[in-house]
Amino acid sequence: MPTRSKNLPAEKRRAVTVESVVALAGRQNPSEITTADIAKHMHVTQGALFRHFPNKEAIWQSVMEWVAERLLARINRSAQGVELTVDALQAMFMTHIEFVAEHPGVPRMMFGELQRAESTPAKRMVQTMLQHYRQRLQHLLETGKANGELAPSLDSDAAATLFIGTIQGLVMQALLLGDVAHMRQAASGVFAIYRRGIENTG
Repeated sequence: MPTRSKNLPAEKRRAVTVESVVALAGRQNPSEITTADIAKHMHVTQGALFRHFPNKEAIWQSVMEWVAERLLARINRSAQGVELTVDALQAMFMTHIEFVAEHPGVPRMMFGELQRAESTPAKRMVQTMLQHYRQRLQHLLETGKANGELAPSLDSDAAATLFIGTIQGLVMQALLLGDVAHMRQAASGVFAIYRRGIENTG
């Protein structure tokens, strides 16, 4: 449970609000989370909440910004200094899985936003994050092809799509089963299959 947030500075209050939404989304359907739920979780009034956010949409946008910043930063850090491309990809894969395991409400919110028919600031933020993620993967995959680690005929765009899609599949199964531990246990074996598919065996 977050620290009682009365009398917190504005920036800290906004951060606690985002963390509260992520925590709540891990326990209930994100679309059913109300500002009253958030305020109750933070031990503040809804009036106090709206002094820092003009509406619920702005809260959701801040949550997606929080996710994008932290997930991409952790993924990038995991690959720094890793010599082999396939090892860097594995580090990114496992880091992403661990991030979701720590914050199970995040994929629920992301899937929910992407399913919305209308364009919202939060949905656009998710789309931008996925675009940056794909670009990072494509660059790494092209590097692996150039240094001979990966198959020269590898379609980097398709390989990046499969990388993200494989993680999404593991996450979706974990959410359906309500078993985050299974996702962690399965990740290494699943990545091993992906790795065999992209490595240069010639």
